[in-house]
Amino acid sequence: MLTVERHNKILEQLKVKDAVTIQELVELTASSESTIRRDLLVLEEAKHLKRIHGGAARLRGMLAEPNLQEKTEKNREEKLAIAKVAASFVHPGDCIFLDAGTTTLAMIEFFQEGQNMVVVTNGFAQIDALIKKGIRSYIIGGLVKPTTGAVIGSSAVQSMEQYRFDKCFLGVNGIHPTFGYTTPDTEESSIKQQALRLAKQGYVLADHTKFNEISFAKIAELDEATIITDELDTALEAELMKITNVKVVK
Repeated sequence: MLTVERHNKILEQLKVKDAVTIQELVELTASSESTIRRDLLVLEEAKHLKRIHGGAARLRGMLAEPNLQEKTEKNREEKLAIAKVAASFVHPGDCIFLDAGTTTLAMIEFFQEGQNMVVVTNGFAQIDALIKKGIRSYIIGGLVKPTTGAVIGSSAVQSMEQYRFDKCFLGVNGIHPTFGYTTPDTEESSIKQQALRLAKQGYVLADHTKFNEISFAKIAELDEATIITDELDTALEAELMKITNVKVVK
């Protein structure tokens, strides 16, 4: 099969499925695994797809953003593993910021009842979970975004000015070595930027699907936060480690 035919078959398969494995592509094209790996590298460099562990995935649009329910249901086990490690970085007496992501929400499951800490958040789901844990908590004021339950807007950014944090924990939609941390919504990016500015230490919580993705709104450069993730390609991990700290939990 000619190279262009293989490439077309790979891209056609990604129109049908969000992700495909190398083995599926080997069988589909009657090619060797090494040939498929080279094809995926070429197609990724041409920005037609994203390589993932064991295969390839369709690139998401810059403005694509799942709602809260979709985010909660996706990669639940991976998020719990990341959240457990992230929660272990919170020490007695810490003042932290938790943004409105689903992985930051999962962190609360690993906090102790009445834990000695203060939490500031812009997530309605977060504040409800924190109250149930008996943890001293503050929610910033502003516009509520219906799809994610996040409090956003200029008043939300301004209300954060009265706080300072030991640590902030953020979710993102994209992590890229060149383009940094990104998210589809410019107003949510402003909240995350403010949290990083006001915190001594920033952490980005992201499962493996967020790597080499690029969304519309820039949050920060990679070296402005430590990445906590569940799984990472060895070559990409080595590249990222030159830029920032990376904690792989599996």
